[in-house]
Amino acid sequence: MGGHSKVAADVARRSGYELLGFLDNREPAVPHGAYLGPVDDFPYEEHRDTQFFVGIGSNAVRQKVAGRLAARGVEFATLIDPSAILGSGVMIGSGTLVMPGCIINADSRIGQQVILNTAATVDHDCVVGDYAHLSPGVHLAGAVQIGALTHVGIGASVIQTVQIGARAVIGAGAAVVRNIPDDVTAVGVPAKVIKTNS
Repeated sequence: MGGHSKVAADVARRSGYELLGFLDNREPAVPHGAYLGPVDDFPYEEHRDTQFFVGIGSNAVRQKVAGRLAARGVEFATLIDPSAILGSGVMIGSGTLVMPGCIINADSRIGQQVILNTAATVDHDCVVGDYAHLSPGVHLAGAVQIGALTHVGIGASVIQTVQIGARAVIGAGAAVVRNIPDDVTAVGVPAKVIKTNS
């Protein structure tokens, strides 16, 4: 029941979903909806017609929780804000969140459990891997590839055809003008690798 679940719930409501409540392993001090208890204690078998959404900002934790829920056979909701613009041929995986003001242009593919945060833009023919997170105001030019579990920081820009590897971190405001490998952090203008992620 952190901040990410709060904004995801807003998108769900604007998209016509009725919210049952929130699961969290720690009862929140200030809940922003009905608290239904810990994730593993919920009676999923009694809610086979209910869709679930993993409202967790951390890519690795979101992947872990989604895996546990998938093992229980739950169906994931894909939340797309009504203000988002999707071009022709766009494909979006299950459990993904597309926030207000996002633009996804023709023939781009967005993976499962991805966060496209407020006003992110994804131009034509891009591929965004599973469990990635594009922060607010990120801009991807055409045919960019973002690896699974990668986090692109607020306001970063990536020029056309650049490939960013899996589990990478791109710093806020970075300008990515060349390929970035797996498992590194890159920052600056132009973006340069500053460390290997452990």
